[in-house]
Amino acid sequence: MIPSLPGFGFSGPTREKGWNVHRVARAWAELMSRLGYERYGAQGGDVGALVSPALARIAPESVVGVHVNAASVGFIPLGPVDEEAREGLTERETTSLASIAEFTTDGFGYNALQSTRPQTLSYGLTDSPVGQLAWIMEKFQAWTHSSAALPEDAIDRDTLLTNVMLYWLTGTAGSAARMYYENSHVMDWFPTSSSGVPTAVANFGEDVAIRRWAEQANTVVRWTEFERGGHFAAPEAPDLLAADVREFFGSLN
Repeated sequence: MIPSLPGFGFSGPTREKGWNVHRVARAWAELMSRLGYERYGAQGGDVGALVSPALARIAPESVVGVHVNAASVGFIPLGPVDEEAREGLTERETTSLASIAEFTTDGFGYNALQSTRPQTLSYGLTDSPVGQLAWIMEKFQAWTHSSAALPEDAIDRDTLLTNVMLYWLTGTAGSAARMYYENSHVMDWFPTSSSGVPTAVANFGEDVAIRRWAEQANTVVRWTEFERGGHFAAPEAPDLLAADVREFFGSLN
């Protein structure tokens, strides 16, 4: 089952306040209960890499395992990292720290806007298909693997346009942006302790999760580093992602 996040795409726009990561996780737990699933696994990337671990904290008796990619909050340090904490980091982990620092200074504009003025943004994106296209394509340009000169070199153009179309036709630009606002204004979703549920991390290409920080709030039992693929692992490297998901959940049987 592949649920669509409330406020995104096929779920349509949300009509009330409070749809943050924690509330989505509670909704997923209720959904699975109503469908009759007593035991299940959860996989997610990006926002899904926030929701899936939150689901495990809400329903640890039901979630057998969590698999994430494009993981950030709960899997990376937040704020400056002193020299003592840097000791023993691998070359890739050191590069990840540098990427995190660069992102928070030069790549964080979209987050700041969506976290503070999502409704203002939504008028422009909902009114203009070109605006919606530019807003999303800039992220495909920035977050696909750097070996791709253009987003369509990493992901089929029809797939890219379909992604944009899902926001445009459903009018969910504003409600999707409000997820950032809700997360930044209600902190009950922020991970502070581990659920105890076995967790696997797939770090693609230039993903920035770092194991020692991930283990502070997650029970990490599998950690896979890939050189190929980027932030959008499902369309960029579906073979690698699918194989890692299968191997992880297969190991839990």
